[in-house]
Amino acid sequence: MRFLLVDRIEELASGRRARGVKNVTLSEDFFTHHFPSTPVMPGALIAESLVQLASWMIREESGFARLGLAESFDRIKLHRVVHPGDQLALAVEWLEADAERVRFQGEASCRDRRVAEARFTLRLWPAGQFEDAEQARRLFAVMTDPDRLLGRLG
Repeated sequence: MRFLLVDRIEELASGRRARGVKNVTLSEDFFTHHFPSTPVMPGALIAESLVQLASWMIREESGFARLGLAESFDRIKLHRVVHPGDQLALAVEWLEADAERVRFQGEASCRDRRVAEARFTLRLWPAGQFEDAEQARRLFAVMTDPDRLLGRLG
């Protein structure tokens, strides 16, 4: 995945909520043209960070059989800009679901100050259409417990 916008999943309560982190670094591709003299993370990518965290919830809850892709945003509000060196704390809450969709509420913050909030819907898709389930499981394992990977290498 070219734009992996969740670096670590710190908490995941299956089908209820998740918390994660995105470390914003100057090496991100989008900073090349998004104001080179004063780099700012695009608000759409902050929203995408929340979507990706929510999609990891769907993967985990479905045994990696499904994933979620953004279908709609009912509400999004951007409060502050995000710069290289910032760390986004991401939080999403599973609000309701049916057979085809899951609605979420999400918030991104930096240094205990709200950066963005959103209410959005992800459409459910068979994960196999987009990714190999075993690769997704391995990436999830690293994102939820990076020490496990280091233990295997050491």
